[in-house]
Amino acid sequence: MHNELPRAIISFPLPGLELTSITGQNNLQVWVNPTAKMLSRESLLAHARGVAGVLVTPGDGPIDDAWMDAVGDSLRVISCFSVGVDYVDLAAARRRNILIGNTPGATTQPTADITWLLILGAARKIRHATETLATGWAGIKPDDDYGLRLVDKTLLVIGAGQIGTAVAQRAVGWGMKTLYVARSPKAAIEAEPIGARRVTLEEGLAQADIVSLHVPLTAETTHMIGKPQFDLMKRSALLINTSRGAVVDESALIAALEENRIYAAGLDVYEREPAIPPRLMRLKNAFLLPHIGTATHDDRSEMTRMATENLLAGIQGRKLPFAVTGE
Repeated sequence: MHNELPRAIISFPLPGLELTSITGQNNLQVWVNPTAKMLSRESLLAHARGVAGVLVTPGDGPIDDAWMDAVGDSLRVISCFSVGVDYVDLAAARRRNILIGNTPGATTQPTADITWLLILGAARKIRHATETLATGWAGIKPDDDYGLRLVDKTLLVIGAGQIGTAVAQRAVGWGMKTLYVARSPKAAIEAEPIGARRVTLEEGLAQADIVSLHVPLTAETTHMIGKPQFDLMKRSALLINTSRGAVVDESALIAALEENRIYAAGLDVYEREPAIPPRLMRLKNAFLLPHIGTATHDDRSEMTRMATENLLAGIQGRKLPFAVTGE
């Protein structure tokens, strides 16, 4: 038993995963979920007991005290196939000296692209346009109404990290004025050509034509956008969310859209995904995507590389190349 190789699990068959390059030269046994389906908590833990490292996705959460207890004292590293780590109990991991890694950077550009797809889709009533084609288009008419002009509008970025800044960079081409909300000044978004100005949440909501959310999900940010915030927004404003669904009070958003208190919403994330409320699905002023922000072949392959590097480093007792908790 003393010569037994350390073990790890990978909870999903990841894009670009080259298993032999992980196992052969690293003296490691790795079990990979052989199906393209998320495993139940019980099934995943049955494979995870006694392993040194786990590579997990947001769909495997919650990775909590009970989950870590079930794996046992052998667990050294939790490698997250995501930039957000809200599904992992970081405090519980720290108490056990378990390292946590994620995949920052690889998510920045594709998520910024999807943010702009949502902005355009919500502003230009693309859902209505595609439904018109599907049900029978009679040609253009003088009274066609396909949304709002975007040039020269005001963008509010809430959370001015890498993704929020990348979204603001794209706004330069539209001649937009950018405001941002953050706990501290952010040089990258304030620098030209963006030239963003830091404001309070309340100031920004009152001025913005587009409100774009880019914050992690924490106790502080849960439901940070709800009825009081919708009441501050322009009736012509768009709400865009590519962060985490629970940053928005989904019930309050549905009410705001139904009552036309805001113009439209563009969403790639949902409060209880994959469940989406039928009322939200029916709304013509809701432009919805199935959480595809990072889902390009190139970017998911890069995430695989980062996550497997974190997994190996943690098992081998090295500093994680992409650490969450600063190890």
